[in-house]
Amino acid sequence: MVSPLIIPIIIVAIIGLIGYFVYRFLIFDFMCKRAVNQKLQKYKIKKTPSQIIREFYKSKGEQISHKEIQILEKRYRQNEPEQFFVMYDSIRDLKQNED
Repeated sequence: MVSPLIIPIIIVAIIGLIGYFVYRFLIFDFMCKRAVNQKLQKYKIKKTPSQIIREFYKSKGEQISHKEIQILEKRYRQNEPEQFFVMYDSIRDLKQNED
C-alpha cells in the first residue's frame, strides 16, 4: 500500500535535485557570464574578464596562474560582477598616470 506512494515521491525528488544542480552549476553560471560580457560590451570595454584580472594582478606586481584566474573569474562573475569594473578602472588609472 505504501510503495505505490513512495516510489513516485522518490522519483520526483530525484528529478527535482537533478534540475536544481543543473540550474545551479550550468545555467546560472552561463547567465552570469553572459550578463558580465554584455555589460562590458555596453561600456565598450574590449577586454575579457580574464584579461582584466590578469592585468590587474600584474599591475599590482603579483604573478597569478591561469587556474587561479579561472577561479577568481567565476567567483567575481557569480558573486561580485562589479569587481571587473573596479579592476578595469584601476588599470586604466595606472596607465593614465604613467603617461
